[in-house]
Amino acid sequence: MTGVGLLIAAIVFCMLPGCRTPREWKQNGFKVGPNYQRPTEPVANTWVDAADSRLISQSAELASWWTNLNDPVLDQLVQNAYQQNLSIRDAAFRVLQARAELGIAQGRFFPQQQYIDGGYTQQKFSGANASSAFLPTSSFGNWQYGFGLAWELDFWGKYRRMIEAADAHLDASIEDYDAALVTLIGDVAQNYVQLRIVEAQLAYIDDNVKLQKETLGIAEARFNGGQATELDVDQAKSVLAQTESQTPSLEIQRRQLANRICILLGVPVQDLDAFLGRAPIPSTRPEVVVGIPADLLRNRPDVRRQERKTAMESARIGMAEADLYPAISVTGNLGYSARQFSDTFSGDAFAGAVGPGFRWNVLNYGRLLSNIERVEATFEAQVANYQQTVLQAGLEAENAIVEFLKSQEQTKKLEESVKAMEKSAQIAMVQYKGGLVDFNRVSLIEQNLVAQQTLLAQAQGNTTLGLVNLYRALGGGWEIRLSQPAPIMPVSNIGLPPASERATSAESPSDKELTDLVPLPSLNNE
Repeated sequence: MTGVGLLIAAIVFCMLPGCRTPREWKQNGFKVGPNYQRPTEPVANTWVDAADSRLISQSAELASWWTNLNDPVLDQLVQNAYQQNLSIRDAAFRVLQARAELGIAQGRFFPQQQYIDGGYTQQKFSGANASSAFLPTSSFGNWQYGFGLAWELDFWGKYRRMIEAADAHLDASIEDYDAALVTLIGDVAQNYVQLRIVEAQLAYIDDNVKLQKETLGIAEARFNGGQATELDVDQAKSVLAQTESQTPSLEIQRRQLANRICILLGVPVQDLDAFLGRAPIPSTRPEVVVGIPADLLRNRPDVRRQERKTAMESARIGMAEADLYPAISVTGNLGYSARQFSDTFSGDAFAGAVGPGFRWNVLNYGRLLSNIERVEATFEAQVANYQQTVLQAGLEAENAIVEFLKSQEQTKKLEESVKAMEKSAQIAMVQYKGGLVDFNRVSLIEQNLVAQQTLLAQAQGNTTLGLVNLYRALGGGWEIRLSQPAPIMPVSNIGLPPASERATSAESPSDKELTDLVPLPSLNNE
């Protein structure tokens, strides 16, 4: 292009509505549209309960947080779920899909059309046509083959922005996988702890049934001895039946929790009693390392996913703006054509054409500008979505912290209450046997004992559930793929930092190699 041509192009370039200056175009790497910048995050400086000595504001180790509960059954459940869960497989295949889409976008940067064609044509002209007298023959054949190419040059950066968007989409799909891991491990631990809570409540019910049967025996003995009325016997039977009636409800809950665990393990519903056995509610230390609120931006995959989606929408602005400018392309075809097959390889049979050209969408009646406005609005909406996700992450973490701390305090008070109530029940039974108190006091104490023990089991479990929810809120668990292979997982990424740290633009998209698909293992009950 001559100097005059360049000047005219620059003038036209700057006159376009909404266009950016040539300096901006150059600074952006010869690409129109904005270069991505990470949005500001509404994150607190400290936790609300930062002054509590049980919260340790150090860098939290979240990779295998469930092992802090010291429960080998839970450890095995997490491992099996990681290998077998079908939601994880779904997320992993979406990673494969996004990686293929990135490959397609990268391929569009190069000549968009490249083809080899060939064929033979036998043609017959009409002998009755006015021009037939000038034709040496009315029938002839033609052999031809050649190569064609059409390449729209990425002068405005449209295809590079497309690669940026696809690369950010791939990063977001990996974060989706990690978010699915966080949810999966949290769900396994939550359902397992709830199952142990129900088992503890069943154990309390069994103990109280034994106690109340003993009380019923005393009431019947006193009635037979003429020391009490039949009212005491009926009331004792009623209290016992009421306590026993809680067992089926709790057994339903336990079965349903075990069934949910089966689904999380990726297996049909089956009897897990031999695998789960019986165990107490997993306990935990009163202290927990939580880091600082800003760590949520690095640790939580859902936050990182929204940040990568924001980068993707930013790149799409450049793709839309590129449509304002002329598409510069090079097209050509080279080949051979001859009537006789033996002549198709001769020099005289060679033919071809090649040359540059451009296509400019003019008189678009504002459609292109409206499309840019639409994409920019989508980007701004995604920024708000990202910031809302950051706020939600902080909310979930704060809720889990207060649940963890206050459940400990509730458990301590309920332990004191249950201890005193158990002592009261023993004293009341002795006094009733000796005729010092009526049965109403014994009945009330025994009923309160059942209620208090049920609350104690729930509070003990809530402390552990609070820790589970806290680690989930902090984004812990996805690191499991860093330490061991996963089915259908991009292994080349597992040694990399989070996507939000390794890429804020896609100038040189990293190659995201994926492992071969591997079959899922079956549930191991050993």
